[in-house]
Amino acid sequence: MKIGCHISVAKGFYKAAQKARELGADSFQVFTKNPRGLRPKKLNHTDAERGRQFCEEHGISLVCHTPYITNLSTPKPDLHEVTIRSIKEDLMIAEAYGAVGAVVHCGKHVGEGEAYGRERMVETLNKILADYEGNTKLLLENTAGQGSELGLTIQELVDIREATDAPEKIGFCFDTCHGFAAGIWMEETFSDLVNEMEKTKYLENLVAIHFNDSKAPAGSRKDRHEKIGKGEIGEKALSLFLKEPRFEGLPVVLETPVEDEQEYSEEMKYLHQLKG
Repeated sequence: MKIGCHISVAKGFYKAAQKARELGADSFQVFTKNPRGLRPKKLNHTDAERGRQFCEEHGISLVCHTPYITNLSTPKPDLHEVTIRSIKEDLMIAEAYGAVGAVVHCGKHVGEGEAYGRERMVETLNKILADYEGNTKLLLENTAGQGSELGLTIQELVDIREATDAPEKIGFCFDTCHGFAAGIWMEETFSDLVNEMEKTKYLENLVAIHFNDSKAPAGSRKDRHEKIGKGEIGEKALSLFLKEPRFEGLPVVLETPVEDEQEYSEEMKYLHQLKG
């Protein structure tokens, strides 16, 4: 299991990779561009190659994350077009960085209904992936279910992937906080969750885990991350993920609230203790 954390790329990807190793991370996550914007990003190929080589030399796994503002299910033609263009670019950047996957949030149907939202999401994914031939997978992240978010359950995520023209280009990223807030797992039902992942073949396409506690209670449908052991999930329940042999080898990335990235160093040590 490759325990890591989210790192800023404000000083470049190579510096971010160095920071990850300095903190003791075996994996890390970066945004492909400003998480709150969709402006194109000019890729620094030299920096990307240096960072990629550094990760390979030190056995560090990378996960990329696409901007929050995209919506795979938007009914608006202009946002639909921009979403497709932006995520195609995100995949290109993630590929250049050597990422195992680029995480994207599932669509929001914004009042058009779940059936429409899922159909539109599949259509958008098809257009994004039609001419993509890289090795980096687009990772669908489960949601907490805020507003009109789709992708709460394991089965829904599997169904969406299978409905696309290129399911082999799509994987999954499971967020512990989102799943808890959506009501699909807690300590008592952890085994049921993993068994469902295995039965539906979600597990064989699981590429990364976002490891977060939750400020909000189970089933609240509120996406509020908390530091490990400080929230409603608690260390005992979260440690089940770390000790589950079927998750062995996956990047497990902290997205917990910190004022300084240095705080992640102690939190990652804590995760290693919980894993035993």
